[in-house]
Amino acid sequence: MRHNKKFNHLGRTASHRDAMLANMAISLIMHKRITTTLAKAKALKKYVEPLITRSKEDTTNSRRVVFRYLQNKFAIKELFGEVAAKVANRPGGYTRVIKLGTRQGDAADIAFIELVDFDENMAKTPKAAVKKTRRSRKPTKAEAPVETPVAETEEAPKAE
Repeated sequence: MRHNKKFNHLGRTASHRDAMLANMAISLIMHKRITTTLAKAKALKKYVEPLITRSKEDTTNSRRVVFRYLQNKFAIKELFGEVAAKVANRPGGYTRVIKLGTRQGDAADIAFIELVDFDENMAKTPKAAVKKTRRSRKPTKAEAPVETPVAETEEAPKAE
């Protein structure tokens, strides 16, 4: 019977799975976004979210508990420093998984997983701040000068 065995084993032994998830968690913390298969991204989300929650409280015990999982002092420093400061007032949901399609070689579902507060593209950007540099475009209705229909009839068609 398989009572209480809900998590995805990912086709690996327990030690291999733990090592793989730890390495992926380190990469996610250091790079803020990684691309992987959808199944691994979902497994990583369950693995890394409690670690980020633990990093909100910067105590020696919290650092030891997280270090037991990650075994990388640079990732611990990044997690308890920069990441914990950004997610301090967020109640949960620190990561986002976005599907990208299928991989060409084996048709595996590909997704990227990212830390939510570190995505510059999804952050609020004012649309008016975008500078338009194309000069050969037609003016929009707001920019177009008001012309009378009489002025249009007076112009002769130009030969090209």
